Amino acid sequence: MNDFGVREIDVVVVGAGQAGLSAAHHLRRSGLAPDREFVVLDHAPRPGGAWQFRWPSLTYGKVHGMYALPGMELITAEADADRPSAEVIGAYFTAYEDRFDLRVHRPVRVSAVREGVGGRLRVETSEGTWSTRALINATGTWDRPFVPRYPGQESFRGRQLHTADYPGPARFAGLRVVVVGGGASGTQHLMEIARVAAGTTWVTRRPPVFREGPFDEESGRAAVALVEERVRRGLPPRSVVSVTGLPVTEAVARAREEGVLDRLPMFDRITPEGVAWADGRTVAADVILWATGFRAAIGHLAPLGLRERGGGIRVDGTRAVRDDRVHLVGYGPSASTIGANRAGRAAVREIGALLARTAPTAQDSAAATAATAATATATATATATV
Repeated sequence: MNDFGVREIDVVVVGAGQAGLSAAHHLRRSGLAPDREFVVLDHAPRPGGAWQFRWPSLTYGKVHGMYALPGMELITAEADADRPSAEVIGAYFTAYEDRFDLRVHRPVRVSAVREGVGGRLRVETSEGTWSTRALINATGTWDRPFVPRYPGQESFRGRQLHTADYPGPARFAGLRVVVVGGGASGTQHLMEIARVAAGTTWVTRRPPVFREGPFDEESGRAAVALVEERVRRGLPPRSVVSVTGLPVTEAVARAREEGVLDRLPMFDRITPEGVAWADGRTVAADVILWATGFRAAIGHLAPLGLRERGGGIRVDGTRAVRDDRVHLVGYGPSASTIGANRAGRAAVREIGALLARTAPTAQDSAAATAATAATATATATATATV
């Protein structure tokens, strides 16, 4: 720590979900020490990443493609298919942090990352400010639920909520529910709610694509490549599920046979009583459930000017093309659990090379301290003048 309360570190990891813990593990394996050479900051109140906020009816058995973190398998007895996924994965992440002594700081909210002094990044948080040589951003999407705007939305007399606030099916008993969205969450919500609701209507922007049969490694690589192409071009990433299609499980096949997954195109406007289409069709509703996905939670990186004209951050592997000190894991093609594991390892490998190339000298450290002192003095003078 320098004289002005700014703590210096080699690497800051923002986020302690799958991607952040994977990166922290590989930093540890590379020889860096937690709290001395790297630090992990997480805004959540406890271990578990975004999983801790999932609805109780999402049991572990309904989770598709949950891969173990590097170096520690999920314990079969704890991974009971009927337990809520929030409990199973929360307990697993807790044990993982303890086993590898990752010393996650929480709850800590990162408000901004901006250019610092001496070639460092300045990470401003609710716990104070860090000066770092590199940053691994693993903030995911859960904090940025997306709800599209439609005419008449404010006039609806019923309840509107997003997947992020979904409480489970019981709260919809006896109600007429419109579920919006063709992804995995939308279909899971719909199938649960249909068992207790007075009626359900499913609407999506595009016809849903159901994937029959096995999803092999070649198919997986092709799907990830499509998502990767978008982030290479600086476009906002799409989810991997959006290009893989929805797997036809036994529950999905049964719901299709029963007509639960009969889909309507998107409505054109929302009325006080429900939703309406331009052709005159209307559907009465008590609830509109927006299962319309999430956007990357990267607002704190805005001061660095990393976004391209297309709206996304262009990355090469995990490295932000506009700033090689910044790596994004769990972003775009690495948003899946197995992708996050691989991205964490790749980011640490590149950051290791960066740290080796830019190892600070004693002269550099003295210059950085002097620059920080000058900044603090200027700020104090300006404040006194005001």
